[in-house]
Amino acid sequence: MKNLLKLFVLIGVFISISSSAAGISAAQIKQFQSMPRAQQEALARTMGVDIKDIEGQLSGMSGSSSTEAPATTPVYPRGTVFDESGSASVDATSQSGEDEFYEDEDQELQPFGYDIFANEPSTFQPIHAIAIPEGYIIGPGDVVSIELYGKESDSFELTVSREGKIVIPELGPYKVAGLSFDEMKRFLVKRIEERMLGVDAIVSVAEMRSMRIFILGDAYKPGPYTLTSLSSVTHAIFAAGGINDVGSLRNIQLKRAGKLVTTLDLYDLLIHGDSSNDVLLQSGDVVFVAPVGARVSVDGEVKRPAIYELAQGETFEDAINMAGGVLPSAYLQSTRVERFSVNNYRAVLDVDLTNQDELQQKAQAGDYIRVKKSTDLFEQSVTVVGAATLPGKYQWRAGKTVADLFPNIDSHLLKHADLNYSLVVRETDKSRNIEVLQFSLERAITNVNGPDNIELSPNDKVVIFSLATTLSEEKITLDSLAYTQEELFRLERKIAKEKHKAKQFWKKYGENLAQYDVNDENAERREMINNTIAQMSGGEVEEVVNVRELALFSRQRLLIPILKKLREQGNNGEPIQLVEIDGEVKFPGIYPLTKNARVQDLVVAAGGIKESAFLSRAEITRNQIEGIEARKTSKNIQLASALKGYADDNILLESKDRLNVHKIPSWSENHVVELRGEFVFPGKYTIRRGETLADIIKKAGGLTDYAFAEGSVFSRQKLKELEQENLLKLTKDLRLDIASKSLTDNRSSASYADLQKLLTDVTQLQPIGRLVLDLPKVIDDNDYDVLLENGDVLYVPVKSNAINVMGQVQVSSSHIFNKSMDVYDYINQSGGIRKRADDERIYVIAANGGIKLVDNSSWFTSDATSTLQPGDTVVVPLDSEYMSSITLWAESSQIVYQIAVAFAAISGI
Repeated sequence: MKNLLKLFVLIGVFISISSSAAGISAAQIKQFQSMPRAQQEALARTMGVDIKDIEGQLSGMSGSSSTEAPATTPVYPRGTVFDESGSASVDATSQSGEDEFYEDEDQELQPFGYDIFANEPSTFQPIHAIAIPEGYIIGPGDVVSIELYGKESDSFELTVSREGKIVIPELGPYKVAGLSFDEMKRFLVKRIEERMLGVDAIVSVAEMRSMRIFILGDAYKPGPYTLTSLSSVTHAIFAAGGINDVGSLRNIQLKRAGKLVTTLDLYDLLIHGDSSNDVLLQSGDVVFVAPVGARVSVDGEVKRPAIYELAQGETFEDAINMAGGVLPSAYLQSTRVERFSVNNYRAVLDVDLTNQDELQQKAQAGDYIRVKKSTDLFEQSVTVVGAATLPGKYQWRAGKTVADLFPNIDSHLLKHADLNYSLVVRETDKSRNIEVLQFSLERAITNVNGPDNIELSPNDKVVIFSLATTLSEEKITLDSLAYTQEELFRLERKIAKEKHKAKQFWKKYGENLAQYDVNDENAERREMINNTIAQMSGGEVEEVVNVRELALFSRQRLLIPILKKLREQGNNGEPIQLVEIDGEVKFPGIYPLTKNARVQDLVVAAGGIKESAFLSRAEITRNQIEGIEARKTSKNIQLASALKGYADDNILLESKDRLNVHKIPSWSENHVVELRGEFVFPGKYTIRRGETLADIIKKAGGLTDYAFAEGSVFSRQKLKELEQENLLKLTKDLRLDIASKSLTDNRSSASYADLQKLLTDVTQLQPIGRLVLDLPKVIDDNDYDVLLENGDVLYVPVKSNAINVMGQVQVSSSHIFNKSMDVYDYINQSGGIRKRADDERIYVIAANGGIKLVDNSSWFTSDATSTLQPGDTVVVPLDSEYMSSITLWAESSQIVYQIAVAFAAISGI
């Protein structure tokens, strides 16, 4: 016991169980017994203890309590390598292969049941660390352990002789063979206590007798094995590491003395839990694993897809049952069976799993049974799509209406839902052709008996649109603004993080994707969406539509599949059920021609008319077929009467009708221009149509005494957009030019860093949209003026008395204007020109934006001094020869300098 306590002090370190000097806990004993044999021996050697002494003491302790749980048998996966000391390590190649198998989502079917017994045997010796059942029959070779305590203390390990007897010192022989373990314990304890007064005894089995059997055939490691007398056929298979890939799980033969005792079908044990044929072995038995028989593969909608071995005469029903049966999602009426035919071709059979006669057909070797999945389509349902709080599938029942789907506007619809325009998309035949019904949600809910409360049919789709056109508009509501200061701070921080992530995404994946949706899968789908949106907008659009910014439930998004389907239906010669509206409506474009639609319905579909709509007149254009020719006809209607529902003007629409809502003559929105800088009254001013720059300057009270009119900067939004397009084109051309030169001219002196700097400078330019003009002349000359447009900005700086020098000079700087100094004097004051400067193309950018070359300009006299004025900028460009004759270099560098000067001129805005 001392040795056992000593060992468990060390075990307590490993298993984090404290040991006390008083004794050993049951948890420690159980943990030690569950350790692999090699680890037990290593721990014993560490403490200088004989492992056999420990096992003997543990056997005695376990024998005193028949309820003790059996020790765990060490199990190692296939591929385990054992060293000389018995320590186990998993082979890296085997382990990596196993990881790859589990990581493969499309893994192939595996033979059923082989992994249950797939272990690596560590020894051919019997495993004794198991509890002895009370019904165990004692026989020759068993070792009986007797512990005496009380008046006398002693311990004995006695082997049962061939005659079935044990000899207890001082007490004599006792026959125990043929007794059960429980009977032996009671018998020996009684005899010892009768013969030795004051002595109590504990009787157990130290070691069970072992037997030698053979495991042959297609076992994983066939050969002779020594097993305990409690071993059965499955124990033998497990000891041999299971069955190899070509061995049978259904034909395992037990032979004794050359005769077949029984055949074990492991499927009975693995599938049904029946171990009745798993008989106990006797010494000399042979367990023979026969080669695998016919196999079938069962895949698809079954509970346990795998490769199964067939027994003689088994059917499709047996194969499906072996796979655990079918899943609820299985399509039973048509199960596909692939089979090898006699002509070496593969044949396909369709088996109806609901037909008992077909189920009883015999399966054949090599059959591949694939149970198909039922369709994902729903029957007897309606679908809600769009700006609803609970979109998705709903049960259909006879008499169900739109109002039943949305009993309450506040709880069932989003805040931005369009209550005036919604659609029901209905299939009309088995070809899945559709018709579209239009209704008003508001009228459907408030008047359940009205025509807008449409009675629904199976598979109807109810589409609810949003009034918002962009994602930002969808998010902004009064409720969304009801935040405390702390909540608003957290929200803004969250939005800033989302914007940063989006910015990083588009920066990583390129600006070319910026106009498309993040979730778009391919360019074809993106092109289809943009084309459809362009068509909905009335054909060609002036600016690129940013699909990413469209509201999730906007008309542009939700109408895409509906319009596509209606166009497909028109391929059979039927009229395309589409109409178009353009002009002064909120959402111009192409819309489905709904059933019995009139002019009023189309205007509602387009979101209603704008404030600028001309109600006294609208034009309907229609295709009219006359004989074999088609021609366009037009009709003028009173739009106001049509919107009130008067039949004469609210006419029925036909295929491809186009309604044009005119703008009120001479109508204009509030167009605003801005005056900044040295005006008497700077600010924003609303302009009338035809108003000029001189008119607005007069409204602002004119210029101040400190105004530098010659240095004014006039910018226009359209010019800014044009500059941006030109910059993008220039960048593309310059990149191609640089690539071409690098491939064809090996003498290029331009460094890669210079080329990259040029491209970086051009791509990072911010267009100004400047229109060069002579502001003093605008004020004084009525014939020299500018018609204003919305968004125009005029900036007049304070008087400047400086000359700026920039470009290829030693130090870019500014100097006080001096009438006696010329261009070259100012360049010399900036340190002179650099080596790469083009001194033959020096030019001056005047304060008003005009540009003239120094050498051939009519501005300059022979001394090149008379035309320099305060606020001018002298630019020394880079010599393009240093760029190996890249033709775009001079042009691009000039643009860089010009925009830099303009930007510097308005830096004070």
